[in-house]
Amino acid sequence: MGFGKYSSSSKISALVADDDTIIQKIHKALLTKLGLEVNVVANGKEVLDLYRSGTSFDLIFMDMEMPIMDGPEVTKELRAMGVQSIIMGVTSRDLDSEKEAFMASGLNDCYMKPLTISKISSLLQDLKKKN
Repeated sequence: MGFGKYSSSSKISALVADDDTIIQKIHKALLTKLGLEVNVVANGKEVLDLYRSGTSFDLIFMDMEMPIMDGPEVTKELRAMGVQSIIMGVTSRDLDSEKEAFMASGLNDCYMKPLTISKISSLLQDLKKKN
């Protein structure tokens, strides 16, 4: 369907930040199937380390609860660094107050785990329209 093309010349680069290895595999498989270039890290510190080393991504799927640095903490730090990447929160928490606090850290949106093809496809279509 062509979702994998962010522009005519490059793939969308995505980062999955989640400490659950099963979720990492599911999300990486879904994103790869849709044509994205995918990297995976297990905690927020690793996300910051990548950005500080000069690596960046078009899209970040950020888990809310991770060791070392959690999703809200690292999202705030990324935004303070001027990172403009789309950051999508991913959580198993369903309390509105928890999701609102996560959103307030600088997310573009927040999804319930696990990600699905339809959620990702919709997001990629929105990205293509903005490009």
